[in-house]
Amino acid sequence: MRWVKRWWPALVWAAVISAFSTRAFTAENTGSIIIPILHWMFPGFSPDTLSVIHYGIRKCAHFTEYFILSWLILRGIRGDNKVTHVQWALLTIALVTGYAALDEFHQSFVPGRTASPRDVLIDMSGGIAAQVAAALLMLLAGAREHRKARQVAGGALANPNAE
Repeated sequence: MRWVKRWWPALVWAAVISAFSTRAFTAENTGSIIIPILHWMFPGFSPDTLSVIHYGIRKCAHFTEYFILSWLILRGIRGDNKVTHVQWALLTIALVTGYAALDEFHQSFVPGRTASPRDVLIDMSGGIAAQVAAALLMLLAGAREHRKARQVAGGALANPNAE
């Protein structure tokens, strides 16, 4: 059951990404919601400008979806380990990229959707960014623990009678 505990968030998120690949989330459908909101927020913007912003929002969503998936996959791979390894990050990036390619392939069969190699690159970038963020957080946590250990050791040297 530990396997399920570690992996269910990544599996659920992958299902969410698949739901985003359906006809309900075509650019036309999301535009019918997002563009009126953008027009309300920026009434002086032209329709072309609002469309460009909508496009950017959709691409940022790709990046974010796969950033989260990458983070969750690494969580599943790491399990209860406090440390991580470069091989795990590389495996995670490979899995994220493979899932992104599979998702785009799936979209080629969905009416109103198209497959885009550019989207796979955006998705992969989100996955890589998550691994970089995870590595930086690990480094910061390690530096913090090292600093605490030095302070404790320094305190014991300054006061050898302290327990």
